[in-house]
Amino acid sequence: MISSVAKKWRLFRAWIARRPIWCGWQVTYRCNFRCRFCHYWHDPLGQADEPTVEQYEVGAKKLASIGSLLVSLAGGEPLLRTDICELIERIGQYHFPFITTNGWFVTPQLASDLMRSGLWGASVSIDYACPERHDHRRQMPGAWNQAWRAVEMLGQARVHKWQRVNVIAVLMDDNIDHIEPLIERAAAANAYFMVQPYGYLKTGSRAFEHRGSSVGQRLVELKRKHSNFLSNPVYLQNFDRFLAGGVPDCRAGRAFFNIDSTGDIAICVERKPKPVANLYRNNVQTIITRLREDCRNNSCTSCWYNCRGEVESLYRAKSLIASLPTLFFDRGKAD
Repeated sequence: MISSVAKKWRLFRAWIARRPIWCGWQVTYRCNFRCRFCHYWHDPLGQADEPTVEQYEVGAKKLASIGSLLVSLAGGEPLLRTDICELIERIGQYHFPFITTNGWFVTPQLASDLMRSGLWGASVSIDYACPERHDHRRQMPGAWNQAWRAVEMLGQARVHKWQRVNVIAVLMDDNIDHIEPLIERAAAANAYFMVQPYGYLKTGSRAFEHRGSSVGQRLVELKRKHSNFLSNPVYLQNFDRFLAGGVPDCRAGRAFFNIDSTGDIAICVERKPKPVANLYRNNVQTIITRLREDCRNNSCTSCWYNCRGEVESLYRAKSLIASLPTLFFDRGKAD
């Protein structure tokens, strides 16, 4: 296993070499929720065979030749995989594994197992400050209450000072006034808070996009006010630009890429129908070359997800400085 310090050095070297530093790894497209603003739960990949733990270990070792990556384990609902702790352990030998979860399946025992397996951080999705609206959008009664219980259980299960628990919200058409109460409740649970705007590529509908008032400066001011608001300020400032038409110069395929639940690789999660390689069938040099080729003419401006905006912030001096504490300092608990 590569030590925490060595992994951070390897991540830095990959950044210097302008190789990818972030990977979204969709471990399953199965999901127990039926969120109105996400259609992943009825993606055909939810019926496909998923790689074994042994295949994940082979894949993680292969990716280690790029460097130590920030690996977001998502889907779907990743905790539907009963072997998720084994996946984290294998991937964590070389990389920084994170999960994003709706929190439904978290128990004290599972929270402990996740943290002891070497999880670097966990993000629990909560979009509203009141349970009724959250549960309605997620189409799961009791989702809000269980999500907050998950935040508390994960926080209590931390075994390393660098392990971080986040609340993550999707900014939509009707929840801008819920952001500060969510930040405050997360702080009360010693958790961090992050936000990303809804992107229509998830459903093909713009009905959930925030419209009207400017949000960028408002979010930046909330970040100044609340020390547990983790999102990069430059990333937040660009929310209005995205909502007004999009942020150009996407680095998908250069700074980050996606692996779906069958091992197919695309420059981003929304380009999964157009994979350029497969983790298990192609060597790393082929993967890198094809990712760069596919991103060469990429003019997409259709998202400003964390996996894009937060990573791209690391390539600008001002925003890089703002992100350093979240990347290299062991500050897992929000005070």
